[in-house]
Amino acid sequence: MSIILSEIEVKVRKLIEVQRQLIEENRRLASENETLRNENETLVNASQELHDKLNKTTIVNALGSNEEEIKEGRKLIKELIKEIDQCVSILNTKE
Repeated sequence: MSIILSEIEVKVRKLIEVQRQLIEENRRLASENETLRNENETLVNASQELHDKLNKTTIVNALGSNEEEIKEGRKLIKELIKEIDQCVSILNTKE
């Protein structure tokens, strides 16, 4: 009987140790997940800023001398207006 109790005690101790390790791993993964979320948000913001800067540069260049640049600028302006209209439409449907 005492042998059985000793075996059960050993198994319980092992389970407690495994649980402790899993809790620690869960904490580590949660921290890593938060870090990656923050990094992703930073990269998304940087990407949006670069996209906006590229659009502005294209518009500025479109006002230059080349007919092709002017056409590209007009196309970009039309796309931006279309995007703004879609945003306004979404805002109006939420009201």
